[in-house]
Amino acid sequence: MDKKLISSWYNAHSSVPSSYVQPPECRPGNIIAVATDETIPVVDFGVHDRVDLVKHILKASEEYGFFQVINHGVCKELMEETMKVLKEFHGMSEEEKVNECSKDPNRSCRIYTSSENFKKDAIHYWKDSLTHTCPPSEEHIHFWPQKPTNYR
Repeated sequence: MDKKLISSWYNAHSSVPSSYVQPPECRPGNIIAVATDETIPVVDFGVHDRVDLVKHILKASEEYGFFQVINHGVCKELMEETMKVLKEFHGMSEEEKVNECSKDPNRSCRIYTSSENFKKDAIHYWKDSLTHTCPPSEEHIHFWPQKPTNYR
């Protein structure tokens, strides 16, 4: 099998391929420092005023580009189990991962390296990504990976 996923071939290289080297202006370290008295915005999903919640999300997104969510209703156990299952998935062999994600003719479930435009991108990201839809109707769930067994 031709090694297509980063997780399967990075040990074979003695150096980073040039297409994975980010231009100096895009590298970490060129980040503008935020004053030490500023903190990451916190958005509380437990508030009852939906209009106020949306305003907080918009403000945090516009001013910082990200925020921390609290009182989101997802229990700690579910978050831990999700991380465990995803680590198991990414710990599988390349062949298993590709096989688990190649059953969908519409590609709603897919695994890829760097970005979905790998062949067109001049600079690549050092990552493998798993993407699939998750509508409430579960219409695509039969295309989700069957391994690890707890994935679904």
